Amino acid sequence: MRPQRTAAYASALIVAVCLAIGFGSPASAAAAVNYVALGDSYSSGVGAGNYIPSSGSCNRSPNAYPALWAAAHSTATYSSVACSGATTASLISSQVPALSATTTLVSVTIGGNDAGFSNIMSTCALQGTDQCVAAVNAAETFARNTLPGRLDSAYTAIRGKAPSARVVVLGYPVFYQLGTVCVGLSATSRAKINEGINLVDDITKAAAQRHGFTFADVRSQFVGHQLCSYGTKWLHALNFADLGVSYHPTAAGQSGGYLPVFNGSAA
Repeated sequence: MRPQRTAAYASALIVAVCLAIGFGSPASAAAAVNYVALGDSYSSGVGAGNYIPSSGSCNRSPNAYPALWAAAHSTATYSSVACSGATTASLISSQVPALSATTTLVSVTIGGNDAGFSNIMSTCALQGTDQCVAAVNAAETFARNTLPGRLDSAYTAIRGKAPSARVVVLGYPVFYQLGTVCVGLSATSRAKINEGINLVDDITKAAAQRHGFTFADVRSQFVGHQLCSYGTKWLHALNFADLGVSYHPTAAGQSGGYLPVFNGSAA
């Protein structure tokens, strides 16, 4: 056999073998994504509006970052079981069962309700600076001493049900831009609330890393869009007509704040 024909035959054989085992096959170009969204109101989309009726008091919104991400990607399956008011305990009992060995991607925000975010903000809004500082101090003590163990339990449960999934843990935005002229809470209260959120985020990041999860930090993404900032606000201020949306991301906060950060971590 001539050398040229031998080389051509060898090349054709290599191509055939590669195709046979799937190299270069369009069907194998991208693995199927089976995505499950877990978490609290920051993942369900409280404050983003247009809630799905079947989600009931969980208030899941199609404007929340998990739904937006799923709509923009070719997921094989997508399910959100995120729920307003979720704690680490309710996540373990009611949400983790939605995972399985075939789950490939998980997102989660959790821990804020364990630390008492809602009660703290009510105290700060209604009872003054001294009570606000005391409430945040108590929450910080809880966050340092108790929250790490609760997060470990939640993350262990997630990994147990979805052993091969990429797990992205998202944090919380810092609520206030400091150093601006702002009505409402005192400057001391605003700074103390920010301090507490930063502590919870840092503790959450450390817990996520202990479990080999990715921590997606949204704090810098929200800068310039916080309460008391001069830019477009991505967080609802205290709303006495609808207390549930207070201090939650707007639809713009979900799409402009959470979504880009998750998008950069989900791959």
